[in-house]
Amino acid sequence: MDIKTKRRMVAILRILHDAPTSLGSERIAKALELAGIELSERAVRNYLAQTDELGWTDNLGRRGRRLTQRGLSELEGALVVDKVGFIAAKVDTLSYQMDFDLATRRGRVILNISTVALRDLKSALHILYDVFKARLGMGRLAVVGLPGEQVGGFRTPANCAAIGTVCSVSMNGMLLHANIVTHSRFGGLLEMNDGHPNRFTQIITYDGSSLDPLEIFIRGHMTGVLPASQTGNGTIGASFREVPAVALPEVLRIVRETEEAGLGGVLAMGSPNQPLLDIPVASGRVGLVLGGGLNPIAAVVESGISVTSTAMSTLCDYQELMDFRHLAASVAKRTG
Repeated sequence: MDIKTKRRMVAILRILHDAPTSLGSERIAKALELAGIELSERAVRNYLAQTDELGWTDNLGRRGRRLTQRGLSELEGALVVDKVGFIAAKVDTLSYQMDFDLATRRGRVILNISTVALRDLKSALHILYDVFKARLGMGRLAVVGLPGEQVGGFRTPANCAAIGTVCSVSMNGMLLHANIVTHSRFGGLLEMNDGHPNRFTQIITYDGSSLDPLEIFIRGHMTGVLPASQTGNGTIGASFREVPAVALPEVLRIVRETEEAGLGGVLAMGSPNQPLLDIPVASGRVGLVLGGGLNPIAAVVESGISVTSTAMSTLCDYQELMDFRHLAASVAKRTG
């Protein structure tokens, strides 16, 4: 199969994956056109015949095609080179879609979603409490969804609890809506000494990755958030941003207001044109280091509890979030 054919077939699989119901060739052709791929209905039918044969799609007759589990696996693993930069694009997309207003404290912010078994929820919340108290997460707000409950656009599965933590990309969104463009350079592991950021020990650029950097570090068991929360010394997830130096007074105002709104997470801020934590910044810019929104979850994983996480997972109304100190009581009240 040549690369051109493979890309077109993967594009069709992606459209079927994103569709709420099965689709026919006409609707797939229209969706492809919106994505900048011009294919006739006949050509789409020919490609669908191949995906049927490969077991990637099910032919439902007049109801069209639907993606199979085999097709989903193919979609997730196909053409990884085309996914490079996906995270950078996702950062920009969610920053634009986020509509939280700092002045009124209304609107949606970006959440990471993690799931744990219900039996582990109490222990997980205890660990989360310590990490938030040590100010190693993104702000002080989070949300817990019980089985069947909705957290933003995520429905909590049976026998599980969903934990929504504020994503650091929310800061991009708040700055963007103040007409301040943020350059997200990389996510990394940040060494903490006596509770203060010291240096980055590992970095992954957003432009060069198909996965969120902190997800990678958590899965690789490379973080040391638990000791950082307990002793002040450890390795946590963090990200490096640059903002225009000319906008520094406004950035400082927004940072103060995000702290007041419970969404703060700035660990360090540099000076115009000066390196920050030994990381050089471009001329006319200021460096900004943000704590990872998944740091509380990293600590849960470090404790041995099984967790499934997705960074930048969904948009959620700010009013649904609560102070970390009240999460356990809220869960106890809802479970009786």
